[in-house]
Amino acid sequence: MSGAERKGLGRLTGRRAVITGAARGIGLAFAEAYLAEGAQVVLADIDLPRARDEAARIGAHAVHLDVTRQESIEAAMDEAVSALGGIDILVNNAALFTAAPIVEIERADYERVFAVNVAGVLFCLQAAARRMIAQGTGGKIVNMASQAGRRGEALVGVYCASKAAVISLTQSAGLDLIRHGINVNAIAPGVVDGEHWDGVDAFFAKYEGKAPGQKKREVGLAVPFGRMGTAADLTGMAVFLASAEADYVVAQTYNVDGGNWMS
Repeated sequence: MSGAERKGLGRLTGRRAVITGAARGIGLAFAEAYLAEGAQVVLADIDLPRARDEAARIGAHAVHLDVTRQESIEAAMDEAVSALGGIDILVNNAALFTAAPIVEIERADYERVFAVNVAGVLFCLQAAARRMIAQGTGGKIVNMASQAGRRGEALVGVYCASKAAVISLTQSAGLDLIRHGINVNAIAPGVVDGEHWDGVDAFFAKYEGKAPGQKKREVGLAVPFGRMGTAADLTGMAVFLASAEADYVVAQTYNVDGGNWMS
């Protein structure tokens, strides 16, 4: 059942949301949850054909977005404004994962991950904030951080550093933009099941000598809640942070991770 078919409480009625990396996974789950709460939604993704297919299925709009290109960011935001009449909510969800021992990290890999996970977040946030300021009605920006941004991990140095940067950017942007009525906050998921975990599992199979699927089983069992998270486990926080219920919440990063990290 699509988000548009599920019944919500209408907490986002009349709100206009842009979600990056929304053609699949967590971003798509957020889109469905926002639609169920009454929002209009734009799926912004580098995979435009898939975004269009999903948008048609759930009753949303789709735009092409490459978060590593400024002209693409500006065009996507302009297209979203044209489609919706404005932007009230941005979810910075697009991200990449990588893993390698510190002595094997390649500069090109580092630059690729930071271009998406850090610069992409900053400049999408900036572009949306400029439009929100021009509208004069405030807004909500939700960045996707990670438990990996809370601590270092031996094989995940680049990804951990990128997500730590997202937490820091959330704090700085939140403190700066609240004077315009724009709340900037973040969600730090733990291990979330989904198609991306095939790639994550492959990294650990390579560097830790594990059988395919072994790392995934191990991390799921290690979660205090007793299992890996799902995209649906994150939607409640995503709706809350985009709603009026979070008007007094500024520059925070919330752990939604089954108890993996306490702060």
